[in-house]
Amino acid sequence: MEPLSISQVEQQLRAMNVREGAVLLVHTSYRAVRPIEGGPRGLIEALRGALGPRGTLVMPSWTGDDNALFDPLATPAAADLGVVAEQFWRLPDVVRSHHFQAFAAWGPQANFVTEGPLPIPPHIPASPVGRVHELDGQVLLLGVGHDANTTLHLAELMAGVPYRTPGSGLVLRDGRPERIEYEENDHCCQRFVLVDEWLRNRGLQTEGIVGHARARLARSRDIVDVSLENLARDPLVFLHSLEDGCEECNSARASIR
Repeated sequence: MEPLSISQVEQQLRAMNVREGAVLLVHTSYRAVRPIEGGPRGLIEALRGALGPRGTLVMPSWTGDDNALFDPLATPAAADLGVVAEQFWRLPDVVRSHHFQAFAAWGPQANFVTEGPLPIPPHIPASPVGRVHELDGQVLLLGVGHDANTTLHLAELMAGVPYRTPGSGLVLRDGRPERIEYEENDHCCQRFVLVDEWLRNRGLQTEGIVGHARARLARSRDIVDVSLENLARDPLVFLHSLEDGCEECNSARASIR
């Protein structure tokens, strides 16, 4: 398979309606997108090119290691975030949050998106994903589905879902490591795929090919709005039923008081 040029990928992104000057939150699997000229850096360059100098590119950048102190200048991103997210935060003009639930961003809104203390739970409106929503940003799922879409955790919190599961991480306080214990709205996320149909039925999701991968693009606010409507009808819509035997969803159900 011949690698696509950076300019070709940039054209694909524009065809997907990635807006010049937009705030764009990207979740991606390079394995699905490849091959591209320049590899993962080439994809980042294409994303920046499509956004232009007034645009802001955002990617998840949390550590995934609950037992390690987070250093925004050194701690690797969680392996399941992929090689693009890992290479993105290391670029010299990219800003990274100073806590273990980090996001990384490039562009005029990078500081606003990533600044602030550790958000608890991780995806509250005052979190990076919440700030993308506040800025009327777009969400691009590139080679991944809505099960990787962190904006849906924001929607759950805005809807006041009744489930919380334990989480923890280390922070540096007065020069010493301290473990922070908290509760978050976590589960297997597989039923986030329902959002595909909700958005498609209203013409709110653009779908196409970027690189060699299937891509989905929607406004963060549209993702949240359709989710809030469905969560209002059924606050547990994103959880598997007990009969499905999903351990993570059953743990979330068991947390309901």
